[in-house]
Amino acid sequence: MRALFRLVAAGLLVLGLSGAAAAQDGKPTMDDAKAITLKAADLLAAQGLDDAAKAFNADGEFKRGEIYVNVIDLDGVWRVYPPKPAGVGQNMSQVKDADGVFIIQEILKVAKDKGEGWVEYRWKNPASEKIEPKVTYVKKVAGKDLVAYVGIYK
Repeated sequence: MRALFRLVAAGLLVLGLSGAAAAQDGKPTMDDAKAITLKAADLLAAQGLDDAAKAFNADGEFKRGEIYVNVIDLDGVWRVYPPKPAGVGQNMSQVKDADGVFIIQEILKVAKDKGEGWVEYRWKNPASEKIEPKVTYVKKVAGKDLVAYVGIYK
């Protein structure tokens, strides 16, 4: 009986681990976006923009699949934008989504008023080439005039 119990327990453990691995390889979740944003904000606060930008632009924990860390300053100027590094230095405060919502202004409002939170908008998904709902977690960086954010398509 003990041998059967051990066999069943081992089987359940293997199934659980493979399920967790499958979840890690699947579509990112809102929890993923929030956790990466908070970790990115902590890194910015501790190491500064230059060192953090290296981590954000390299493939790894901060940049994988549709997940990447954006950083803007409180004026709406991109400080880190991994999908298009040439965009760094551009003021994005007038960028609108498909419905006319000023996305960066909404992100800055959440950062300034609440410190952190969610912003929803519609944006072109590069994978599908379609306008899709997107949700982004925003966090103002402690002690800096910077905002980190990570978004996912719903």
